[in-house]
Amino acid sequence: MNDAHYKTILFERNGAVATLTMNRPERMNGMTELMVHEAHDALAHAAEDPSIRVMVMIGAGKAFCPGADLNIVASQGEQPGADSANGRAEPRDYHVSTLLHEMPAVTIAAINGACAGAGFGWACACDFRFAAQSARFNTAFLDVGVAGDMGGPWTLPRLVGAARARELYFMPDKFGAEEALRIGLVTRVFSDETFRGEVAAIVERLASAAPIALRTMKSNFVEAERMDLGSYINLETARHIPMFLTHDTREAFAAKVQKRKPRFEGR
Repeated sequence: MNDAHYKTILFERNGAVATLTMNRPERMNGMTELMVHEAHDALAHAAEDPSIRVMVMIGAGKAFCPGADLNIVASQGEQPGADSANGRAEPRDYHVSTLLHEMPAVTIAAINGACAGAGFGWACACDFRFAAQSARFNTAFLDVGVAGDMGGPWTLPRLVGAARARELYFMPDKFGAEEALRIGLVTRVFSDETFRGEVAAIVERLASAAPIALRTMKSNFVEAERMDLGSYINLETARHIPMFLTHDTREAFAAKVQKRKPRFEGR
């Protein structure tokens, strides 16, 4: 299913998987105020849909997202913080990164090309980042005289460490997929030829997992960031023990013993 009312993104559903495609390939998916607004709208609805287990973000064409469309910004065609009713972003729309990080579905940035600036921030907010071999990265903010947006100083240190995150922000040099893998920014790199198929296989694996356990596991990781260890274990235990009474957990154990594929029902 494709939600066709958006102008700068595509939002598609295929069973338990939703895909948000940044769709300005003629501008390498350069971000606009309208794209920020539309991405927030689509992700906010997805976050409320319990049938979505995996949320994939990707770019149309040969790029993921290189950040703001510099031509539009330079011509002052858009002013941040304008009214979303006029096709521009409100402050709440800048919580795309919050949605990607905290929504119940597992989120994946499928980085198929240039990933910089605000696009880099969105990628860092996802649960997983997979890169094509030709992908190139850059924080890029300081090069255009801004401090940055989309939550990177919160998410990036948790991925690569505080010192490395500062280096990437304060000295914004371009780097490739293998370096991104080495420093822990991405977890897997695939050839350009096999990239989409490899990502699709991972998505299918996640989407076929026990849905209650999958969403609870995502929530556990989000909640753990806010808690001391003792408080987190209390929460984890309160969620873990009742899960053994669910149909899906009993089915998973039975399927493992019987060496067959489980049949989950989300209950």
